[in-house]
Amino acid sequence: MSLLYNKNLCYQFYLVMISEDLSFISTNQETSKGRLYKENYSQTRSEFQRDRDRILHSAAFRRLKHKTQVFVSNEGDHYRTRLTHSLEVSQIARSISKIFNLNEDLTETLSLSHDIGHPPFGHAGEDALSECMVSHEGFDHNDQAIRIVHLLEKKYFDFEGLNLTWETLEGLVKHNGPMTKDVPKTIEALDKEFDLKLNEFSSIEAQIASIADDIAYNNHDLDDGLRAGFFSYDDLAELPMIGEIIKNFPKNYDSYDMQRINNEITRKSTSIMITDVINTISEKVKKSKVRCNEDVRLNNEKIADFSDKTKEEVKFIRSFLSMKMYNHDKVKAMTSNAHQIISSLFKLFIEQDEKFIKEHMKKIISDKDKPRAVCDFIAGMTDNYAQNFYNKFN
Repeated sequence: MSLLYNKNLCYQFYLVMISEDLSFISTNQETSKGRLYKENYSQTRSEFQRDRDRILHSAAFRRLKHKTQVFVSNEGDHYRTRLTHSLEVSQIARSISKIFNLNEDLTETLSLSHDIGHPPFGHAGEDALSECMVSHEGFDHNDQAIRIVHLLEKKYFDFEGLNLTWETLEGLVKHNGPMTKDVPKTIEALDKEFDLKLNEFSSIEAQIASIADDIAYNNHDLDDGLRAGFFSYDDLAELPMIGEIIKNFPKNYDSYDMQRINNEITRKSTSIMITDVINTISEKVKKSKVRCNEDVRLNNEKIADFSDKTKEEVKFIRSFLSMKMYNHDKVKAMTSNAHQIISSLFKLFIEQDEKFIKEHMKKIISDKDKPRAVCDFIAGMTDNYAQNFYNKFN
């Protein structure tokens, strides 16, 4: 027996030791409540694999590679974009799902698509579009994600959008919890067609995708902030969790290059948070006595979450990032620039005639639909495209 084979056996044994089978609360891999438009079943893929592949092959997903996470995409090659962030969320979420023998394909689909509705320039772009659309039923990136997968992607002869399964649409809509008030129009209309049970929690897979999002951006924003010089290792040493990690570093750790030090911090803090979520899921399943995936939806709180202690520590880290990074003068300058670009582009398109719109948006729209169509067009832009378009007409 080879040494490599022995190592694989040890790894498999390790997985068995730390795994807990919660497949009884999982979304069944072989069944689904279906799609809004009926299709033939695939002979080679589950319905959730098909959903994942439709997201991966969508134009909106590809454009995430040039959309801001915190830094505008042309600020540097090593900063996160919406695409790299989504991939990191997917990796974390699949790791947690695998531990519990849950539906990894659905978890991955929701992780990859959770940010697909974000406009260029991150939250600054969203705020600007929200202001532009205040008299036209508003703008919300979660609602925009549903517009994209349900209406705007043009891939099939038989229907608009991607015709995703009920479980994927439900998870996208409710990954942050029940939606009982201020329901955006697209989600409201889809709910009437497909009953997404907005007053209930989402599946365990959607909840895991959501907490994986928190884990990813908290840890990787630390890395990006360090690279940008917004704060130092001494600053981080004062934080809960992160400070303990740095405290246990070798005394000469600062002699190593930044990439190595940053990775040690984010790798260990990510591991701590993932372990905490795994333990919390196990405890809440036992405490809540959930016995099936419907019990997860009807429970009075989320199942996939941080423990109270870790929640407070993460809140502290988030406050630190808000103060030192998100409100940094450099980020504020990017935010101001983004607001100017988005507002100007919206005004430009609203004031132009159909000839101009047809030339640039490739379609003619009626005045009634114009604000929403302009909003959809701008929301789909990458940072670079929006900047170049703005430069061309200003």
